[in-house]
Amino acid sequence: MSLTRSSAIELNRLFVSGEVSAREIVQTYLERAEQWDRRVGAFLELYRDEALARADELQRKRDSGAELGALAGVPISVKDVLCHRGHVTSCASKMLQRFESPYTATAIERLLADDAILIGRTNMDEFAMGGSTENSALGTTRNPWDLDRVPGGSSGGAAASVSADFCPIAIGSDTGGSIRQPAAYCGVSGLKPTYGRVSRYGLVAFASSLDQVGPLARSVGDLAVALRSLAGYDGRDSTSAPREVPDYAASLEEAMAGVRIGLLEEQLSQLHPAIRDAVTGAAETLASLGAVVEPVALPHAEYGVATYYLIAPSEASSNLARYDGVRYGLRVEAADHAEGGLVGMYGATRSRGFGPEVKRRIMLGTYALSAGYYDAYYLKALKARRLIQDDYRRAFERVDLLLGPTTPSPAFRLGELTDDPLELYLQDLFTVTANLAGVPALSVPAGLTEEGLPVGIQLQARPFDEARLLQVAGRYQAATDWHTRRPRIA
Repeated sequence: MSLTRSSAIELNRLFVSGEVSAREIVQTYLERAEQWDRRVGAFLELYRDEALARADELQRKRDSGAELGALAGVPISVKDVLCHRGHVTSCASKMLQRFESPYTATAIERLLADDAILIGRTNMDEFAMGGSTENSALGTTRNPWDLDRVPGGSSGGAAASVSADFCPIAIGSDTGGSIRQPAAYCGVSGLKPTYGRVSRYGLVAFASSLDQVGPLARSVGDLAVALRSLAGYDGRDSTSAPREVPDYAASLEEAMAGVRIGLLEEQLSQLHPAIRDAVTGAAETLASLGAVVEPVALPHAEYGVATYYLIAPSEASSNLARYDGVRYGLRVEAADHAEGGLVGMYGATRSRGFGPEVKRRIMLGTYALSAGYYDAYYLKALKARRLIQDDYRRAFERVDLLLGPTTPSPAFRLGELTDDPLELYLQDLFTVTANLAGVPALSVPAGLTEEGLPVGIQLQARPFDEARLLQVAGRYQAATDWHTRRPRIA
């Protein structure tokens, strides 16, 4: 049995039962990453020594007979957007390239409390702004299925680390599809929980009303275990919801009979043929398992991208104002700047520290919030967001889940959309509305193109109904084998 092909659930069982040691598990994954990640570029940093020391610590805990967490012995990668005390948290930006976090994000604290082993931080689009991981200032990540294609973004390194079997679980963040889109491109599963389900304390902010932390894994069962660890109320996050956290793994065993699924038929006309076939095939599979599938519409979803690309950059413009060269991060003196002095230092620091896409979004957001334009752009976007939220509310009065595509096309080639940001933004066509509405959404593998590239389907549920989402996705995976397919990076 290959450890790197085992699920997190199986690794935990093997370790707890004493069949393998924690060091053996970690060593196996580290060696694979060290051998092949030079081709993929999923990691910005591997925590080799720390991970092995952690494995030995957990081994002693196991040998003493102490109770172990559900993630004991499981190697996990973390997107470079979550603060981890004593570690660099760079957001793949020159602005924070040498920033060492003085505290730890709640999400990471909870993983460690559940005995997980963190093996490294993964690459991403700078400050989570992008859909290809080409916007990283610190290197390129490639899709393990085709090294000439993008892994998606902004959690591209996280998705690639799972797809390439460098770890069974990765933690990412999702502001407009940044977990689900790369999951679809890389042939793995990815979950964006309900807004407020997982604490954002210690998550470096992009758009505060949209950001959410979530897991990526090969199997839905592993997503369920990871979410149980991550979820729960946190008083340090004012947006954290005081809701009970269910046993998500138990929900996977529930029957499908009577579950009502709304098929988003209007999205099927805008798709790559393989993705259209994946969605319609999934509808047939779920119906055969006992679900009732019927057409449902989200009338204002067509305005989702325009709405998102006003709200998200506006919030980013505000959040990124803190990177001024004064308090922390990069500081560039104004010697060569036209204005000189303090204002010159601000300009020189932000000009040197931010990449082109981050600058584009800051300017977009600043313009939308400026005097004379606020009502025409930002305020109108907030009104459109309310209409999108109302569409979801009405849809969920009829059905339990929504079924549609995750992306309009499979992974594109590196550099293909670099000079066409609008086309790149349209890759978020089917994912942004879940963030605008605050609902949970999950992407699972559902097919391959003629070129052998993976494609995904998306399921969305009512707020805080991740249990139903995981149940249906788990049943779908039990009836198919798309999630077992793996790329050949050798």
